Amino acid sequence: MKRRGFLQGLIGAAALPAVVGRLVGADRAEVRPGQSLLLPKGLAKGSTIGVVAPASSVSSADMREFAATCSQFGWNVKFGPNVTKRNGYLSAPDAERAREFMTFIEDPSVDGIICARGGYGVMRILPMLDFSVIRDARKTIMGFSDITALLIAAYQLGGLVTFHGPVASSTFDEFTVASMMDCIATPTNEPRRGGTTFKDDRLTVLGSGVARGRLVGGNLAMIASTLGTRYEIDTTGAILFLEEISEEPYRVDRLLTQLWLAGKLQACAGIALGNFRDCESKGLSFSEPSFTLQQVLEERISSLGIPAVYGLPFGHVKSKLTLPLGVEAELDATSRTFRLVQPSVSKV
Repeated sequence: MKRRGFLQGLIGAAALPAVVGRLVGADRAEVRPGQSLLLPKGLAKGSTIGVVAPASSVSSADMREFAATCSQFGWNVKFGPNVTKRNGYLSAPDAERAREFMTFIEDPSVDGIICARGGYGVMRILPMLDFSVIRDARKTIMGFSDITALLIAAYQLGGLVTFHGPVASSTFDEFTVASMMDCIATPTNEPRRGGTTFKDDRLTVLGSGVARGRLVGGNLAMIASTLGTRYEIDTTGAILFLEEISEEPYRVDRLLTQLWLAGKLQACAGIALGNFRDCESKGLSFSEPSFTLQQVLEERISSLGIPAVYGLPFGHVKSKLTLPLGVEAELDATSRTFRLVQPSVSKV
């Protein structure tokens, strides 16, 4: 894909306005039981994408591909004040990060929100977010890794479809862009470009069969970290997708076992695992030989007896699928095919 030059001075020209409307408060009431799921409004030429840093920060150079991609599709970019700040391993203090996010949610000139990067910090601001306002705004919210906690909370407490996809510092190659656009661009009568169906005979089958259900998931460590809180994941009848990076097999085992002990794995209709990048044993933790990642996945997942595959391209990989939380999907583990069966954004 041909890349355009970085938009010089973009961040400096996009100062965040003062907080609009209500102040960020503590733990707003969640969506009422039975309330219908809302699709965010799709993005079109002329839309404005807000970039926020609810966890860690990035440099402007890290977002060159993102800026070029936005220019390609005629999208405007508006950067929050915390994107390039640094406060330890956070971009800014908790209240400032929560305020930045809610300001962009309430800003009528912003049509969608993409997180600058993951890192760490989203869990700390969840009680400061207003999920009823997030629902009413109906904006696309996208990211991965640490952003998982925000995506699940906005989906489950706000009743809004959210997107596990690239962050602003990701690589925006042809595959990534095609899947992202199929999910977040305003629907048209033109054929989709392939991001809603994925098939790869190289996928490892951990459980055969076909599963259909709503998509929910994200980073394994983040999902395990929210168990026992009001932000914990609901996997009942769902297709659970999980990804991880830089964890030894025994740690992956521990995280999956935690989900199993909490009943989260058994409640799924199916499980779609991404590439667990750099998760093979380095021989540093035990004097005894380690189990391989494959052995861990087979023992923890195959034993469930539900459709499951390993190796889908999402999460900490260069070329990634965008996965909308809350949208119905189908996993055909036998034929190694994954597809979305519902739209994830609306025209209006």
